[in-house]
Amino acid sequence: MPAPRVLSALDVARIQLYHFKAIIIAGMSLFTDAYDLFCIAPVLKMLGEIYYKGDSIGTPILSTFYAIALLGAALGQLIVGYLGDRLGRRRVYGLCLMVMVLSSFSCGFSVCTSRRSCVMASLGFFRFILGLGIGGDYPLSATIMSEFANKKTRGTFISAVFSMQGLGILMSSTVTMAVCSAFKKGGDGSSEKTKAVESDIAWRLILMIGAIPAAFTFYWRMRMPETARYTALVENNAIKAEKDMKKVMSISKPSQIEDVLPQPPPPPSSSSSSSYKLFSRRFFSLHGRDLFAASANWFLVDVVFYTSNLLLSQILNLSNKPTSSTNVYDTAFEVAKVAAIVAVCSTIPGYWFTVYFIDRVGRVKIQIMGFFCMAVVYLVAGVPYSWYQSDNNKPSSKGFVIMYGLIFFFSNFGPNTTTFIIPAELFPARFRSTCHGISGASGKLGAIVGTVGFLWGTKRDEEHKDAFPDVKRVRVAFLILGGVCIAGVLVTYFFTRETMGRSLEENEEEDDICNSSAPGSPSASEIPSSVATQSIVF
Repeated sequence: MPAPRVLSALDVARIQLYHFKAIIIAGMSLFTDAYDLFCIAPVLKMLGEIYYKGDSIGTPILSTFYAIALLGAALGQLIVGYLGDRLGRRRVYGLCLMVMVLSSFSCGFSVCTSRRSCVMASLGFFRFILGLGIGGDYPLSATIMSEFANKKTRGTFISAVFSMQGLGILMSSTVTMAVCSAFKKGGDGSSEKTKAVESDIAWRLILMIGAIPAAFTFYWRMRMPETARYTALVENNAIKAEKDMKKVMSISKPSQIEDVLPQPPPPPSSSSSSSYKLFSRRFFSLHGRDLFAASANWFLVDVVFYTSNLLLSQILNLSNKPTSSTNVYDTAFEVAKVAAIVAVCSTIPGYWFTVYFIDRVGRVKIQIMGFFCMAVVYLVAGVPYSWYQSDNNKPSSKGFVIMYGLIFFFSNFGPNTTTFIIPAELFPARFRSTCHGISGASGKLGAIVGTVGFLWGTKRDEEHKDAFPDVKRVRVAFLILGGVCIAGVLVTYFFTRETMGRSLEENEEEDDICNSSAPGSPSASEIPSSVATQSIVF
């Protein structure tokens, strides 16, 4: 059976049970990704109270810990993205999960309990390894979901996988609050030495719990077949692709598809589409613009998203308690509470708005809208930022809190989600995972620039190091972030192609058009509608 027949069946397949199973399997890893990346903010507050006491964690160490997992994630996206195209999606997928789960548990077993240098060094090492697993999961989850999905609901499925990040952020906050409350209540009346031991256990427990949901999906992840598109287009084994697809989805016999579809052109020769390599001149002529757009947009949105999300505690405090009156648990609890409120009111609704509208409105329109609305919010919040300050130098106005929440809503109902989707739809199968990894790694570099830049740019002097960041510097940071969002609007408008309703095989056909003289290969958009009723049985 020629490969186009198998893949045409996938393009018009009805929604089946396995689609939802794949969303859970792939989405649970994104859940753990978000948990591990965002639980570090309250944990660092606890480490500051436990190991640094009156000194507090300095900006160099603080910025290093925010950046170390992100750097690991960038490397993981590059390495695993490449391996996903070379070895296959399935072979590398289970390995990523193992690295992520084991390193997450290892963070909780960081050596030493008294020497802070030893604790911080070992925790930093395990966070870096954790980042490798987290980063590697991004290109594989997006690519696998895109290659299993049909073209009509592909964006919905991929965004549903990505929306699990919101639940991961909420879970990290919920677990942190629960652990802090339990240990605080259980430690009442204990000696100072006992309290110190208990608090050292608490932060380790928070870090380890996030690995449990992903660990439960390991069995089902290992039982996933290789995607039919990789098997047919990269391994050139259409018969095996059909057999693999029949294991998990209901499909018709090949003859039913062949009666409806026109005959495909002969397979390309060795000098055709498969001849050019990644980063060759022909690659850049065909896909250079798409790779630039995907990478630049992801870089820009992560500058904004991670800066705003990881540093909530730096500019928001909903507690009426003065800083000096809080203990190790109260400090982490307040940071987690703010993150949970923002997740419930803004982050999660933003994800699910995208799930609903992505295949109705289109990726480019949603991305432009999200960038533009975030730019407006940053300018509205940044220009009069000093007006929102209370006497104790922290934002307490309800109006400011609502506006800050809108940043997360339009980030997720906008470029934070679409930048995850688009790279999985723009490139040929043999480059898809690699190019998604390159785009994602650009995003993680943007996250490092944003978080580290914000920490150093708003750094207080030694006399006021425990206070909230300087008002003038935060105002400048907000205006810069607004400018970053405007740059995102421009890059999206001028360079980003719409992929809604577009078959993934059209990426392969672009190669054929540029490399062969055999016109007439039918694109997925030219497939007769009758195939939808004949090729797949629900």
